[in-house]
Order: sequence, then structure tokens, then C-alpha cells
Amino acid sequence: MKIVVLSGSVAGTKTRAVAGYTAGHLTETYPDHEISLLDLAEFDIDFSDGRNYLDYTGDTGTVVRAIMAAEVLIVASPVYQASIPGALKNVLDLLPADGLTDTVVSMIVTAGSVRHSTIPETHFKPIFAYLKAHVVANYVFIEEKDIHRGEIIDDDVYLRIERLVDDTLTLAEVHAEVRARKDAAYGF
Repeated sequence: MKIVVLSGSVAGTKTRAVAGYTAGHLTETYPDHEISLLDLAEFDIDFSDGRNYLDYTGDTGTVVRAIMAAEVLIVASPVYQASIPGALKNVLDLLPADGLTDTVVSMIVTAGSVRHSTIPETHFKPIFAYLKAHVVANYVFIEEKDIHRGEIIDDDVYLRIERLVDDTLTLAEVHAEVRARKDAAYGF
């Protein structure tokens, strides 16, 4: 199974720390899967201009093709100004309207305060639903106090991330089985 962990910010250390831990946990726990960590801070991404995603080259093409090929996408993102970061929104804008069809997507969100705990429901989930993703119902919300100097300091955060990873892969396996049964019903 192709799994992409996407760190959806070009600045800061909290989201990067969470994405790195998630990718490491996946690699350790699910060694038979193909796991990629894409950190938007490491790429020079073009602004979306309405072109077909296949027409983008360089870093933009690399990131968009990896996301489109993923069977599982785990997005780690901060909350900026009570919304989705512009860099992440731009990457999602590069995808076609059905760009996440049959992709299972889950979210890990970092924020400065608990007041932003509804942002995944009101901002992230509608975008992923529009892109036709199977969105995992639960998500991990991490407050600023849970990360210090780029390190997760709350053991509960580790447990919640590990549970989200397990739930995400279980949902992906179920969807793969359902797709296989539907495809087999066609008989060709």
C-alpha cells in the first residue's frame, strides 16, 4: 500500500515533528508498505493556475504525483488564522476535483490553542470530501503545549497518533476489499 505523510506547512517545527513521528511509526509498524514523508518546507511548489496536474514539473509535479498515487494520505497541518495554511491549500488546489478518489485521508492538526479544535471539521474535511476522499472520522488535535523544541512531550499524543494510524490503515484495507469485490463483479 502506498502511504504518504504530508507535512502541510513551510515554516515551524511542530507540524514537522508530528509528521516525522507519524512516518517513523508507520515505517516501524507497517514495514511492508511504501511510506513517503513529504515536507512542504523542502519543496518549491508552483502556485495553482488551473493546469492539469500532469503538466506540472519539478517539485510541484513530484508532490502532486505522489499524492495522486497514494492509497493513504495522512496530512499533518498547523492551523493559521483559524484556517488551513495557504501552502497546503495551494497543494490541494493543484489536484483535480476527484483527485483523492479511493484515497483514505486522515488528519493530525497542531494549533496554538484548543479554540481551534473545530478547524479540522469546518475547513479540512469539506475540502477532502470535495476531492472525493474517504475521510477518517476521527483526527488528532495537538495543542502547542504538547510540543516543545520540536519534540512531542505528551505521551498521550503518541498514543493518539498511533491509534489514528491504525484506524486509517484499517479503513484503507476495508475500502480496498470492497473495491476488489466490486471490480470482480464485472467479470472482465
